[in-house]
Amino acid sequence: MLAVAAVIAIVSFVLYKSKSQLFNEKMKDFELKIKDYDQKIKDGNRDVEQRKKEIELQIKEELFEIEQKKKEVVLHGKEELFREKEELEKEIKEKEKRLIQKEENLDKKLSKLEIQEINTKKIEEDFSLKSQKLDELLEKENTELEKIARMNMNEAKEVLLNKVENDLKQEYVQKIKEYDEKTRNDSDKLARKILSQAIQRCAVDHVVESCVSVVTLPSDDMKGRIIGREGRNIRTFENLTGVELVIDDTPEAVVISGFDPVRREIARMALEALVSDGRIHPTRIEEVIEKARNDVDQKIREAGEKTVFELGIQNIHPEIVKTIGRLQYRTSYGQNILQHSKEVSHLAGIMAAELGVNIKLAKRAGLLHDLGKALTHEEEGTHTVLGVELARKYNESPKVLHAMACHHHDIEFETVEAVLVQVADALSAARPGARMEPVENYIKRMGKLEDIANSFPGIEKCFVMQAGREIRIMVQPDAVNDEYAPKLARDIAEKIEAEMEYPGQVKITVIRETRATNFAK
Repeated sequence: MLAVAAVIAIVSFVLYKSKSQLFNEKMKDFELKIKDYDQKIKDGNRDVEQRKKEIELQIKEELFEIEQKKKEVVLHGKEELFREKEELEKEIKEKEKRLIQKEENLDKKLSKLEIQEINTKKIEEDFSLKSQKLDELLEKENTELEKIARMNMNEAKEVLLNKVENDLKQEYVQKIKEYDEKTRNDSDKLARKILSQAIQRCAVDHVVESCVSVVTLPSDDMKGRIIGREGRNIRTFENLTGVELVIDDTPEAVVISGFDPVRREIARMALEALVSDGRIHPTRIEEVIEKARNDVDQKIREAGEKTVFELGIQNIHPEIVKTIGRLQYRTSYGQNILQHSKEVSHLAGIMAAELGVNIKLAKRAGLLHDLGKALTHEEEGTHTVLGVELARKYNESPKVLHAMACHHHDIEFETVEAVLVQVADALSAARPGARMEPVENYIKRMGKLEDIANSFPGIEKCFVMQAGREIRIMVQPDAVNDEYAPKLARDIAEKIEAEMEYPGQVKITVIRETRATNFAK
């Protein structure tokens, strides 16, 4: 038991000793570390002092450099001011020198002017003396002349003035004559130049149009179907369209003859549709012709819109556009009026550009100048008057109306554009191949025959056939009875004999047809 206690005591002592020794070692290490820290602090303080000294030295050096630069700047500024001062003093001296020189020059000029003034006074005195002597001499001469010519001064002046006036008048008249001749020659040259340029820039290939249309058939058997039983199909077709179908030995072709291009076009389209469809009888003929009329109206409207678009004319009323399209189916001496109007518009615009006047006005008036020719079949009056009235109705400008009204010299020209429209109209009409006189006479004769027939009451439709040798008249059955029909034909024949000259005979056929229509419901 004691041994165990002794062992424990020994172990405890050993442990105590070891701990004490370990504590002492740690204390020594701690003291060493403290010494190291103190040394580092001392070294750091020493470094700080050293750095502080270096910074102070650097600041002193920089202050010294700043002071040096300041001295240099001050010195440089003084030198610059001194140099500028010298330059200013030099410039002032030069200006003073120039001023002194100018003063000397002015003194010299003043001296010269004084000398000239003295000389001028002497000259004036001499002149006044000479003038006085001259007046005395003139007075003596006038006195002598009055004695010789027995005329006083006023009479002599009047004679002299009359002579000078006559001489000046002759010279004035001669100058005016020379200027007039020169102006006329120059204007002729300029006009020829402008016209030649306009003609060259307006090359067209449209020539005289024919008064017949040809429809091609698939076979000659179709001719019999077109004629129909006892000719009822061809008779219905001719009565509804107002044209003549010429069916002869020409292989696979039917000729449509008629002076009115609109009727001829309707007949051509209708006949082509009937031939293509194959069903040819009176009822079908009426349907197809009505459709063809609507199609032609559409083509007329499209032709007018296309023409206006091509010419670049804007803000034109739709009714005028439609009337322009109808000109496609009108001719003058065989020349298509729509093509003619387009030519006139182009030519007038080109010449207006050459002369520097209103191009748009010239082109617009050129297009509309023959507008009335689309209405002459329907209303009374010249095409010029009808066209102007229609254009005025749809608010065309007064300048356009004036150009339209005077393109046939009906009134005096007031604007350059009106003259250009008249010249362009003459150029287009005079173009080789554009017109043919006999065709125009033929068309006028056809129109006159229709006008005579339509002048009687009760007429529903009237068609001139066979180149004017026959007139077919459709009467209103309620207004004209069977007994009055022969008298109507005789009255029309008598009026034609009285008002027209024509070769051969004209056959008048009055047709009265009564239809009763009802519907089964």
